[in-house]
Amino acid sequence: MLSGQYPKKPVVGVGAIILDGDQILLEKRKNSPGKGKWAVPGGLVDLGETAEQAVIREVKEETGLEVYEPRLVDVVNYISLGERGAVMYHYVIIDYIVTSKGGKPKAASDADDLKWVPFNEVEKYDLTDSFRLFFQRNRQKLENANLYF
Repeated sequence: MLSGQYPKKPVVGVGAIILDGDQILLEKRKNSPGKGKWAVPGGLVDLGETAEQAVIREVKEETGLEVYEPRLVDVVNYISLGERGAVMYHYVIIDYIVTSKGGKPKAASDADDLKWVPFNEVEKYDLTDSFRLFFQRNRQKLENANLYF
């Protein structure tokens, strides 16, 4: 059984929205759920860690980038049922926009690949269901991030 499958309670995760002009940094997932699909860097919140600390740590682990000032954008629920109707995955994903200290991102840890993608091309990628929902709900905010964040 893969880690995170058939949990007894929801699992808390974080996602990092890293922008560069009209582009967003996408990550190709190396592990399930969503293996091979594109989303934003992120991962699980560790015990004793705040969600803001987790998003900063996850970005460093997966991209090598140092980020700061996490600002809440949205919360997305990902619930997937197994063959017998039992909950196979249940994630509550807290998405933050973060500011990068600069540098070139390099895929590491749970990331298979990283790409800067213009907003108008994001939905052409094979996105995770939870990130597609997030992007559709928040695209306008992201395109005008300087007004919202």
